[in-house]
Amino acid sequence: MPPTKFGFGGARTRKEDDALVRGAGRYVADHTPDGALHAVVLRSPHAHARFRITDAATARAMPGVALLLTASDTADLGGLPCQGAIPDTQVIVPPYPILAHERVRHVGDAVAFVVAQTPDQARDAAEAIAIEWEALPRVVGAAAALAPGAPLVWPPRIAARGNLAFETELGDAEATARAFAKAARTVSLTLVNQRLVANYLDTRGVVAEYDGARITLTLSSQGSHTVRDLLCADVFKIDKDKMRVVTPDVGGGFGTKLFPYREYALAGLAARRLERPVKWVADRSEHFLGDAQGRDNVTTAKLALDGNGRFLGLAIDLIADMGAYLSCYAPFIPFIGAGMSPGLYDIAACHVRVRGAFTNTVPVDAYRGAGRPEAAYVIERLVDVAAREIGIAPDELRRKNFIKALPYTTATGKTYDSGDFADHLRRAQETADWNGFERRLAQSRKAGRLRGIGIATYVEACGNNGPDTARVRLDDDGGVTVLVGTQSTGQGHATAYAQIVADHLRLPPARVRMIQGDTDLIATGTGTGGSSSIPCGGASLAGATRKLAGMLKEVAADALETAVSDLEIAEGGAVRVAGTDRLIAFADLARRPEARRRALVAEDAFVPEEATYPNGTHLAEVEIDPDTGATRIVSYCVVDDFGATLNPLLLAGQVHGGTVQGIGQALMEHAIYDASSGQLVSASLMDYALPRAADIPPLAFETRNVPCRTNPLGVKGAGEAGAIGSCPAVMNAVVDALWRAYRIRHVDMPATAERVWAAIAEGRRVHTL
Repeated sequence: MPPTKFGFGGARTRKEDDALVRGAGRYVADHTPDGALHAVVLRSPHAHARFRITDAATARAMPGVALLLTASDTADLGGLPCQGAIPDTQVIVPPYPILAHERVRHVGDAVAFVVAQTPDQARDAAEAIAIEWEALPRVVGAAAALAPGAPLVWPPRIAARGNLAFETELGDAEATARAFAKAARTVSLTLVNQRLVANYLDTRGVVAEYDGARITLTLSSQGSHTVRDLLCADVFKIDKDKMRVVTPDVGGGFGTKLFPYREYALAGLAARRLERPVKWVADRSEHFLGDAQGRDNVTTAKLALDGNGRFLGLAIDLIADMGAYLSCYAPFIPFIGAGMSPGLYDIAACHVRVRGAFTNTVPVDAYRGAGRPEAAYVIERLVDVAAREIGIAPDELRRKNFIKALPYTTATGKTYDSGDFADHLRRAQETADWNGFERRLAQSRKAGRLRGIGIATYVEACGNNGPDTARVRLDDDGGVTVLVGTQSTGQGHATAYAQIVADHLRLPPARVRMIQGDTDLIATGTGTGGSSSIPCGGASLAGATRKLAGMLKEVAADALETAVSDLEIAEGGAVRVAGTDRLIAFADLARRPEARRRALVAEDAFVPEEATYPNGTHLAEVEIDPDTGATRIVSYCVVDDFGATLNPLLLAGQVHGGTVQGIGQALMEHAIYDASSGQLVSASLMDYALPRAADIPPLAFETRNVPCRTNPLGVKGAGEAGAIGSCPAVMNAVVDALWRAYRIRHVDMPATAERVWAAIAEGRRVHTL
């Protein structure tokens, strides 16, 4: 089929933006049914404590209070489930109660749920609940939690191995030991991938309604079906037809909205008891204390090299902080990340040890990239350190060790199908004027500033969260309706899916309607995660639309009295006899008796057999003020291989957003817990720094696509890639500047002005000895 006006590859602006920019979007906070009550969660001020509620009656009797729930009221509910199993590994899964009973294990742990006529009345009542607290020893930090004598988060009857939640390994330990034994040189590095808070614009919320037969939850999620299925099976223990979940517009998810939370169960229980709608919406502080957090690994990595700088082996020891409870996919996150440890390099032997640790902190789970950014950060920082220690340029060392022949199966079992890694590195260096860096360095030195340049080449595994069934139906007006189980959280699915439809039905975007997020209207759905909406959902939609096009030709063949093989789909929504002006519009087809006798609806579900492997190069250049430690990114470029580009504008938006999140982690973001009290001391936007427009330089972005061999659209997942390449690129640039001036080998993220200034001060002290 020839290229279409509105189809694949077009730089279409987002059709959904008109409503959003005019304030006509509908988010969960905008949904308030008549008679709705409002709820507040009472949370623990302690990181670890026994507690006893001594007076709830006073709160229950306060004006406007309709219901007060404590642990005893939720005894019939199951706890939040953990789905993150690791193959051949015993994972300790402690109970995750809907409300804490007698003991809390992190600041923000939910203790009570108060429902009242107004939010203020609910808040006043929550504050009136009298509680006796007995503070207990607490532990913060995964490494500290695994140290001998550390305070226990869970008693031995639940966690027999102390604070060790699980231990697993990937690769071949013996082969890796042999590689290190014959190495001419080994390099090691210990680094921290700090804890982050997602900070999406649209905080979580839920409106629960009960009609006497089933519960309806309207909530902010990345997939209604996942939330419904887990709540029904594990928490309420009811059939799925007893619950409907609706997801309206969503302002950001980043992995953290993939799974159910306590408040969804509490609101549903309250609505069922009161037979009135119950609404709860998190404020920003609750987001910090009640939503799963991200990252938080401590890793020691070692690289074995031969005398020519070839990589022989890679050994990694990773400790992942799980928090106090195991969130839905938590154990699986560091495990899937560990599988990407070799990066783009031909490393014959690799062994990764992964341990998860309980701590008295908010649980950790998927956050944009979910383990793959952590893996890329480790290998890319390690390669830069190796380059310096053996005296070879970092780009040269990468080229020497890139995988050359594809497909290629890594030592951790991942099979990369396509790519040209040296090409996107070359193009990034060309775009960034790599060869002109020395001239710019001299200018910075003349101005009294440090300057550094950093590369990160990355690969990730994604785009295989499926199958996801897509349905397409012809409407009476000749347009089509797409029903999909993926969930847009700001990516622009309505536009992207309209382009896929246009490839087969040649309809303009305005005539393609998308329905998502309603478990009553859509039978199944895996939601949106792992950069899978286009590789899986889009591939399913393409298959369904192709089938519908064939059905339309069959009906048109009768109407036009010709053979199906003589027909083609015409621009604007019609079926035409090829080479003539004889045609019939889709709207006329929809009105024909034979069309009404057979529903013109098609569906398809693409079943991915393998992940897609997007890859690319990020290149950052920074300037540092040595007197203040302030770092400024002066240029940044990205060259990516996403297989094929559906919409360049949407793709650039995804890459820009992910890159900014990575820059935020590299330079400023940090969820900091006080080691002695367990308090989250960066629990508001007054203390937790997020990147602003002034912190981000113009981002140069382009693609050097090599089509994916395992995806029918040829695409590779793109939603998380920006967050994967950015941290190591920025940190390699920062350390490059510090190494050139003071021989500083490593600085952990975030490279705040204070941390960089302290490193410079120490570097100056050492140089004066």
